[in-house]
Amino acid sequence: MSENQDPTTPRARRAAGTAARVLLSGGAMGAAALFYGSVVERNAFTVRRATLPVLDASTPALRLLHISDLHLLPGQRRKQAFVRSLADLRPDIVLNTGDTLSSPRGIPALMSALGPLLELPGGFVPGNNDYYVPQFKTPLSYFLPNRPQPATQPRMPWAELSGAMASKGWIDLTHARALLDVGGVRVAVAGTDDAHLRRARYERIAGAADTSAAVRIAVTHSPEPYVLDRFAADGYDLALAGHTHGGQVRVPLGPAIVTNCGLDVWRARGLSDWKGMALNVSAGVGTGPFAPIRIACRPEVSLLTLVPRNSVA
Repeated sequence: MSENQDPTTPRARRAAGTAARVLLSGGAMGAAALFYGSVVERNAFTVRRATLPVLDASTPALRLLHISDLHLLPGQRRKQAFVRSLADLRPDIVLNTGDTLSSPRGIPALMSALGPLLELPGGFVPGNNDYYVPQFKTPLSYFLPNRPQPATQPRMPWAELSGAMASKGWIDLTHARALLDVGGVRVAVAGTDDAHLRRARYERIAGAADTSAAVRIAVTHSPEPYVLDRFAADGYDLALAGHTHGGQVRVPLGPAIVTNCGLDVWRARGLSDWKGMALNVSAGVGTGPFAPIRIACRPEVSLLTLVPRNSVA
């Protein structure tokens, strides 16, 4: 046996010690990242702001608050306080792109958190987690083709949730078109059911967007390309979506690793152009209860200031 093979030699002991230190260091870094992602960043709520030139000429600016993927649990006091504070942003309109709850018991907490936002013009669509109680699944499943939810999976109280928000004046945009008066500005909105669950039926709202409005806004949960294509072809100026969580765990300074839908990873959060239509994908406020971690992807809402097209060079 050579000296390199003999574990009792000084060189072998030094090599073993180095390997042990590398393993311990890697383990410590992994534990630190896990702590940061699950305790610190997951609760580092932020407001992402942007200005979009999408209004017709001579239209006063509008402040649009885009909320998505709250995944609210009754005991999440910090998240509820953040949502309650959003009224201080003084938005003109609020649009919610789904996955609002993670517990069937969360409706009272949600309505309390939304508070004064419900007094503003607003609308909403459901996400996949608004229909089914969250269940544990392996992270590898996010890289596999989407499968239908099992018929035995417990249901969320979507009818009660949508009824509660609608009773305060927000419009259920599930396969619906509406014209909202937002401070004297006509805003056309249209939405679909969730494409992730294969429930989107765009033909129910198909047709040219309302040209009498100052802006035309599309709302959906999962930003599947085939739905976005239809909205763009019908002349919508802006589409809002969520679902991706911005990737939830991202390469620092890089793109998302996975979007959990057909969207490109570089579009997983923020603004991009989709065939001439502005697209805003929210990274969302929450996480699923079985994956409560975010890394390089803070929880967010979007405050979009809409201005006339001719006001930005």
